[in-house]
Amino acid sequence: MSTSPANPKRALLAWVKDRYPVSKFVEWGKHKTVPIGPGAFWYYFGGITLFLFLIQVGTGILLMFYYKGSADTAFASVRFISAKVPFGWLVRSVHAWAANLMILAACVHMFSVFFMRAYRKPRELTWVSGIALLGILFGFGFSGYLLPWNELAFFATKVGTDIIGVIPYVGDPIMYVLRGGEDVSGSTLPRFFALHVALFPALLTMLIAGHLFFIQMQGIHEPDAWKAHPEQRKTMPFFPHFFMRELLLWLITLNIVAVLAVFFPAELGIEADPFSPAPAGIKPEWYFLATFEFLKYMPAHVGPMEGEELGLLIISAGFLLWCFVPWIDRGRSRLMTNIVMVAGVAIIVFLAIMTYLGHTS
Repeated sequence: MSTSPANPKRALLAWVKDRYPVSKFVEWGKHKTVPIGPGAFWYYFGGITLFLFLIQVGTGILLMFYYKGSADTAFASVRFISAKVPFGWLVRSVHAWAANLMILAACVHMFSVFFMRAYRKPRELTWVSGIALLGILFGFGFSGYLLPWNELAFFATKVGTDIIGVIPYVGDPIMYVLRGGEDVSGSTLPRFFALHVALFPALLTMLIAGHLFFIQMQGIHEPDAWKAHPEQRKTMPFFPHFFMRELLLWLITLNIVAVLAVFFPAELGIEADPFSPAPAGIKPEWYFLATFEFLKYMPAHVGPMEGEELGLLIISAGFLLWCFVPWIDRGRSRLMTNIVMVAGVAIIVFLAIMTYLGHTS
């Protein structure tokens, strides 16, 4: 094959093929299939979550060029980004909206996997790794909320860390480490900044790699009805058919983020003052509202326990049961499957009601 300047593209492809097994990857992509049928639309939300994470990484790197993570400089640096840096306000708004949509997409993906019963054998670890990913995303949101160092973020972080401190035995030490002392202060901000840009990205990257590895090894879950009626089985090639559809949804998602960022830009508010009283109506971000509101409805004491401690114990027990769903519902008992599905609906209704009450109160 000629490697003359007349064939630079062919020369480059030949160079790559001679050193890396690209053809094997292409062949794998052609033979990998994705189910077609009822509920196939929900398969795309995992990829949408990944795309929003990539937006977070890109915009986060741009923001770090100007952000200064200390209590004395954080607010001023964010104000400089929003007012002076060309398109800085847009990058910050895209970062904020992509964070919210990423958590929403991850929740939709989790519940779609749940109701399609895609957590069953052999995908137990895929389910558990997905739950861990969602937990890290919540950590991203919680740690990033304080970084502008404005009044709303400061007191919302105080509320959030107060809730952590209620956890029996381990709550106070965790709260002390997160805050860097007894209260939210200037020592808290560098810790949250380190979590947001170092620890959580490292953990999330490893979990994403493991999660994707499990999915590629086991394939995408096929509807249970196909086992009884194999003649209904329909699939499409992952590449290029599913891949191109995924790219189209990524483009739509990018447009949605851009529209929200332009018409509803992220606000900055006023600089945090640790010595000022908390303004009325301070609430955490929407994805923590259900927990926040639920704890508000707990009585002061239930027997020997404080109400908030009991509430967190109930939430923790529910979370553990959610993680062990693949071992609770193995598909051997129709009654158990129905109980698990009803419990899933009840959880969605509970979260929706608590979030609505928290938003309107």
